[in-house]
Amino acid sequence: MAYDVDLAERVRDLVPDGTTEKQMFGALAFMVNGNMACAVGPDDLLVRTGKSAYETAIAAGAEPMTMGARTMSGYVNVAADLVRGDALADWVSRGVATAESLPPK
Repeated sequence: MAYDVDLAERVRDLVPDGTTEKQMFGALAFMVNGNMACAVGPDDLLVRTGKSAYETAIAAGAEPMTMGARTMSGYVNVAADLVRGDALADWVSRGVATAESLPPK
């Protein structure tokens, strides 16, 4: 598996009931109402922030999410050292709130 299994377990404890999981691009994505909230990679957490909360997440230490040369607006990567302890709950709740604000798929 290409994602951090221990981090995925910690995320499972924080997402709401009914959240589904889907393997995508070597990561494990957590889907709320069919919308991706966050995803666990090998050494980071991808969080869906939406465009309105993107800059706040960057200011909190996240990095822009890039795929190749393209920066994905509304998504950030959070390094493993920023998701230790209680900080993970904050990042996961950001992604869940964004996913919950979108129409269900």
